[in-house]
Amino acid sequence: MMRLGLIVPFYNHEHAIRQTIAALKVYGFPCWLVDDGSDARCTPILQQIAAHESSWLTLIRCPVNRGKGVAVIAGFAAAHAAGCTHALQVDADGQHDFTAIPRIADLARDNPDAIVTGVPVFDESAPASRRIGRKLTTFWVRINTLSSRIEDAMCGFRVYPLEPIVRLAARGGCGSRMEFDPEILVRAVWDGIPVVSLPTRVTYPVDGVSHFKMWRDNVRISWMHTRLFFGMLWRAPMILLRRLRS
Repeated sequence: MMRLGLIVPFYNHEHAIRQTIAALKVYGFPCWLVDDGSDARCTPILQQIAAHESSWLTLIRCPVNRGKGVAVIAGFAAAHAAGCTHALQVDADGQHDFTAIPRIADLARDNPDAIVTGVPVFDESAPASRRIGRKLTTFWVRINTLSSRIEDAMCGFRVYPLEPIVRLAARGGCGSRMEFDPEILVRAVWDGIPVVSLPTRVTYPVDGVSHFKMWRDNVRISWMHTRLFFGMLWRAPMILLRRLRS
């Protein structure tokens, strides 16, 4: 039986987090809000949320900012230790369509061994640079997984099966910052974890806060693609053999 928990990585999204938590509460899932070393101004807000929502929400505090990947993996470990079988990762800034939670949960229930990942359906608020960047990353993820089934590699709206994902994360190498979402997807496919997609609306708030650093994160993502490409080369026979067997 699937037991789903919510993982919300947080870094200086103090203007959106109350609305995000209120929107998540109605679905009745336990939640781990992971503060990735946010500035001091966020502390009282997070403490108030944790105190008011203590029946279903647990606040995890990281003393310094180490990146989204580190925060999400900390949430995976906490949810798994609490008995959850699956974790739904949700961004803190409110860009995801929370009304899709029942649909992604149902899809995960029907595909319990798979990662179920959102495929963004953008409106006019999405910057063209973001769309182009996503297409490039998804192109390379398809190469590095030898699969055309990956429809989007960067969406942070995903359900993960915790048992294999916690093992994968424990080995390291999943990326700590903006490269985390595509890298863990590639490594999961290498481990034989299937991927299922769900189209979902994504909106970029007018006053939203982005922590994407153009040069730093593009360099990290480019280096990730390079590492994964060479990792794929020696894994290619195994990946193709597994595909033939399935």
